Amino acid sequence: MKDMFCFQCEQTAKGTGCEVSGVCGKTPVVAGDQDKLVGACIGLAKAVQKTAATEATDACIKKALFTTVTNVSFDDESIKAMVACVDKMKADLDPTAEDYDMAQLWDDNEDIRSLKTLILLGIKGVAAYAHHAEILGYKDADVDAFFYQALAAVGSDLGMDTLLPLVLKTGEINLKVMALLDKANTETYGTPVPTEVPLTIEKGPFIIITGHDLHDLKLLLEQTEGKGINIYTHGEMLPAHAYPELKKHAHLKGNFGTAWQNQQKEFADVPAPVLFTTNCIMPVKESYSDRIFTTDVVQYPGMIHVGKEKDFAPVIAKALELGGYPEDKAMTGINGGTKVLTGFGRGTVLGVADKVIDAVKAGAIKHFFLVGGCDGAKPGRNYYTDFVKQTPDDTVVLTLACGKYRFNDLDLGTIGGLPRLMDMGQCNDAYSAIMVAVALAEAFDCGVNELPLSMVLSWYEQKAVCILLTLLHLGIKNILLGPSLPAFVSPNVLNVLVENYNIGPISTPEADMAKCLGQA
Repeated sequence: MKDMFCFQCEQTAKGTGCEVSGVCGKTPVVAGDQDKLVGACIGLAKAVQKTAATEATDACIKKALFTTVTNVSFDDESIKAMVACVDKMKADLDPTAEDYDMAQLWDDNEDIRSLKTLILLGIKGVAAYAHHAEILGYKDADVDAFFYQALAAVGSDLGMDTLLPLVLKTGEINLKVMALLDKANTETYGTPVPTEVPLTIEKGPFIIITGHDLHDLKLLLEQTEGKGINIYTHGEMLPAHAYPELKKHAHLKGNFGTAWQNQQKEFADVPAPVLFTTNCIMPVKESYSDRIFTTDVVQYPGMIHVGKEKDFAPVIAKALELGGYPEDKAMTGINGGTKVLTGFGRGTVLGVADKVIDAVKAGAIKHFFLVGGCDGAKPGRNYYTDFVKQTPDDTVVLTLACGKYRFNDLDLGTIGGLPRLMDMGQCNDAYSAIMVAVALAEAFDCGVNELPLSMVLSWYEQKAVCILLTLLHLGIKNILLGPSLPAFVSPNVLNVLVENYNIGPISTPEADMAKCLGQA
């Protein structure tokens, strides 16, 4: 009997699955209770299909699925409480409904397991984006309905012919929810504008905020106004600097550190608290455990959790107590840069689309690269730094998500009045990249696959999975994926993806560059 089984992230043990303990740090107990939570959600989904959904069941499903995303929650007690809550909802709707035993999925035929896992991990990512949108008051009935359909399918005896369309439907629904979240963010905080973000930390008290939730950042900015505390983003919070409604807070100063997987080293000696709003939290080291605070879905045993009231007074008190650095502290990105740019979302890029199109027609821009996705600690990710360094001067590099930290402090110069390297935002801002690609295809009267555009993607967790499914739903081909292919994709399912979409693994920067530019 295995202690656990989990293969949902890129760093899974031996490239096949964690069976003793999680590489991410989760214990077999936490992994088992996360499986129970998903099984309870499948039971609730089947009960809803017999009766009717409610706002409570909609919100519960999203939060539960988000909780099981890699590096979100390591707190067994809160997961157990959520299982009990889901079970009560299920029993209230249908007393005869039963939870699904996830062992049935892990022990299933590998192709069926592969397709069901693609659906399950995909909707975990969709749930994360939908949860963020719902916090801002934005919902979509079709998205909520699909969670029940997808979960019920995972817990049912279905064949490949039924499951494969549901895999692509997951990508379609994710496109819808990314559009919803894009609307929620821009209508709430304004359209992102290009912004230079310093990496130096100014002297005095400060708070580091990490994760993805802009709403939490807004509340923290409001609660620290006039208190002499500076706020620094970390990880996927970096793009917050580009939103007008957040930029207007003068004490939103800059960005701290690099990508999420470096936190155990970078947080060790920081005289300031860190607020985790969502993933990705790693096992907390004793050297900084007294300075970690969590809120919403992210939880870690022993850390102070800020509940629904969103009163960040304990975080503020800790910042004032620690006092920050006595003098300004210069910090750099991994390539030595002292600042980074962000804010090149679709509003900015499409706002100068005529110049971009003219530059392509004139031969000034020869190729576009989308190099982005999740970062991680597994060896092989320097590939993305080397790849971007090798992009020719007459090309544009679009990037998004935390994978950009491998190269976002590089100065690649400008082209047509725009920087050659443009950060389009968080992982959910993949919608911006897709809309830019669609607009360019329309301008040149061709399909996206006919554009001089190459997608070189890195993945780590489930939000990257749902974005990949969206690209497949849109029929986008020739994607290079790394640093390794997902362990949950069986050889037969991989063959389907290769035959239909020509998806393939990264090789070397030199070989892949030649391939992308048609020189191989």
